[in-house]
Amino acid sequence: MFRDQTMPYFTQRYHPPGTPPGTLGPDTPSATARCVIRVVHYNTSELSDESLTTADQRIREHPQDMITWIHVQGPADTTTLQQLRDAYDLHPLAIEDVFNSEQRPKLDAYDHQLFIVMNLPMLREGVVVTEQVSLFLGRDYVLSFNSGAEDPFEPVRKRLQGGASALRTHPADYLLYALLDTTIDHGFPSLEALGEKLERVEEELLLKPDQSTLRDIHRIKHELLLLRRMLWPQREVLNTLLRDSHPLIRTETKLYLRDCYDHTIQIMDLLETYRDMASGMIDVYLSTVSNRLNDVMRVLTIIATIFIPLTFITGVYGMNFGNNTKSPWAMPELNWYYGYPLIWLVLITVAVLLLVIFKRKRWF
Repeated sequence: MFRDQTMPYFTQRYHPPGTPPGTLGPDTPSATARCVIRVVHYNTSELSDESLTTADQRIREHPQDMITWIHVQGPADTTTLQQLRDAYDLHPLAIEDVFNSEQRPKLDAYDHQLFIVMNLPMLREGVVVTEQVSLFLGRDYVLSFNSGAEDPFEPVRKRLQGGASALRTHPADYLLYALLDTTIDHGFPSLEALGEKLERVEEELLLKPDQSTLRDIHRIKHELLLLRRMLWPQREVLNTLLRDSHPLIRTETKLYLRDCYDHTIQIMDLLETYRDMASGMIDVYLSTVSNRLNDVMRVLTIIATIFIPLTFITGVYGMNFGNNTKSPWAMPELNWYYGYPLIWLVLITVAVLLLVIFKRKRWF
């Protein structure tokens, strides 16, 4: 009913069972057309930034005394992945994880490089989705891959273009920190959007909830559940970077990575808070519906209770014993001149008396 407006349960691309490890392909129908490669070389005094639409020899170039950052935006095609694998000696299993997107966040350490998979929360038409971010860290290079349509690292690129940026004066591990920090911090605007949705639903619960309110609550719970599944392992990735020693990560950079770790904790705290709020809203909705039903039943009960004695009186005087003039037990009221209005006066008096009693007992 509303599955098309939420994150799908299963989106991972995978190879058929029995496929040899490190297998790439086939490409998605428009992978090559949507894939954009940005090649950046920089040091404290120089910077070059080039955009490529297809893989060529330039992605193999690696100037000395400069840090290289190659960013692949969009679903990477097999040609680009193979060229990068050969140029930077990337592990085949890591390349396979890049190709088969929607991987679980993780950290793999190799002798000469680190491989990190993260998930990037993004807003798409008011719905929170996640995109895979894959990062390779070497001694003087960083390779990044993002499967989405928009480049999330454009702010980092603008910082690099500023000559006084700390990115230009630090080794490649600081660039890795900047990319990780950008990826993690994308969780805050996504959670802010979910928080606004929760506020709107909460207002509807206090006013007049209906079936659409319940659907909105389930939709938000679905988004929060899938976000938690995608973002929870990222805290362990940052914790592993801080805890384990690796020659590519300097002690100075770990101070900045600790800040990223704090952000992951804040995001998970918000996620858990929002999940508790969404679960509580379902209870509030059910309680509100039950209270509304109780109110309706109370009103109907009051109406029925008022009409019980009225029905009894009209039933008694509706019997056809008034024409029996020979019996002393006949109804003399039926022959009274003011009998009909007197009966109405009795009925109204009984109804008003019952309403006064109900009001004093605060039954309505």
